Amino acid sequence: MYLKTLIPLLFALNFCINPQLLAEQPNIIILLADDLGYGELGCQGNPQIPTPHIDSLAQEGMRFTQAYVTAPNCSPSRAGLLTGKIPTRFGYEFNPIGARNEDPGTGLPPAEQTLAELLHDQGYTTGLIGKWHLGGAADYHPYRHGFDEFFGFMHEGHYFVPPPYQGVTTMLRRKAIPGGGKGRWISDQLIYSTHMGYDEPDYDANNPIIRGGQPVVETEYLTDVFTREAVSFIDRHQDKPFFLYLAYNAVHSPLQGKQADMQRFQKIEDVHRRVFAAMLSSLDQSVGQILKQVHSANLDRKTLIVFLSDNGGPTRELTSSNLPLRGEKGSMYEGGLRIPFLMRWTGTLPAGQIYQAPVSSMDLFSTSAALSGAKMPDHLDGRNLMPYLLKEKTGVPHTEFFWRQGKRAALRLGDWKIVKMRGKPGAAAWELYRITDDLSEQNNLASERQDKLQELLTRWNELNSQMKPALF
Repeated sequence: MYLKTLIPLLFALNFCINPQLLAEQPNIIILLADDLGYGELGCQGNPQIPTPHIDSLAQEGMRFTQAYVTAPNCSPSRAGLLTGKIPTRFGYEFNPIGARNEDPGTGLPPAEQTLAELLHDQGYTTGLIGKWHLGGAADYHPYRHGFDEFFGFMHEGHYFVPPPYQGVTTMLRRKAIPGGGKGRWISDQLIYSTHMGYDEPDYDANNPIIRGGQPVVETEYLTDVFTREAVSFIDRHQDKPFFLYLAYNAVHSPLQGKQADMQRFQKIEDVHRRVFAAMLSSLDQSVGQILKQVHSANLDRKTLIVFLSDNGGPTRELTSSNLPLRGEKGSMYEGGLRIPFLMRWTGTLPAGQIYQAPVSSMDLFSTSAALSGAKMPDHLDGRNLMPYLLKEKTGVPHTEFFWRQGKRAALRLGDWKIVKMRGKPGAAAWELYRITDDLSEQNNLASERQDKLQELLTRWNELNSQMKPALF
């Protein structure tokens, strides 16, 4: 009787488990910052706000100087990262905010395979911690997009500490300060500011912190909460391949900095900048805790870690710098689309290297698929970066990038880029830059290089014909 029970078990173990593939499948951790400017990290040239833990990924791995996202704002950028496609290919063009997050039909289409789904089907345990922002209705829950575990929130933003904002300095946007005037109003640890001309969005309305499918109450600083959950995820799943998508909402508004971190930056006179510095410092400390957990679990050589931002920084809103780039979040200039991008895989990727060829957040899908042993899906826009990074393949991963969001659009083709930010008709709406010589996009060559403008515009129209109308 025992033999009859044992034989099927041995058979299953022998034929269902591939020990070699199991040993070769690396863990994959994607650390996604929110609204972090291109120029804000120490390794990106910022001497004001120390980010030693994030910088260590560049020192021990690779830093990419021409990394792009698929949209200049949160939601369509995440759609591109998680599907490996230009999001307008499947109609994901715009950035839902507020109550629109819960509209039926507003979210990542169920027909689109996510990176979590692909890795789950390769035997990975998959977890999302942090910000989702790919649909708040039931059809779009992370569980229905391949994640085994979810802890976070569904909409575009969340307060780091709920009212009465204990233990933090809070700076909120207002149309007017007390007395009906403009400027700043400061009372102890609460600041009102009219610098943007509108009120702070209602981030927490119908947007609870959720564990799985149930709301929970958290009073700790949210960056620390997400790190706590991520450390637990790594600890619980260290014995098998896992995919952790840790999507911080730092340094996205609302501006709330912990008092301990505010004290560290007392020399920064502008309190607006000081709160941002505190938030970024807290994010860096959290990344340090993730790296410490990976190391203590002896997973350094088994884990690919990627750090990037979802789009450029909104400078006027947060003070986040995109220097030396032009523009900010929402813009089709480089400041909206080019982001800090770091990658570490101890013992596999060379340490301290700078990779200067253009890459995209979409490449994380194709790269992860290849590392997991999955058959590469059809119709991806991303590329497997590993052969290029390990110098097994010559050339560059990409020669062109396409962007469209309403009347704003752009195309990069080789060394050249066209940008449309205004509503002029026809070719007159487009600007032309030789991006490799003019990183700050200051010298518009549209008039003197009509031939190059038409070449890129023709290609943009060809690619645009492949895209679908906006879903919402």
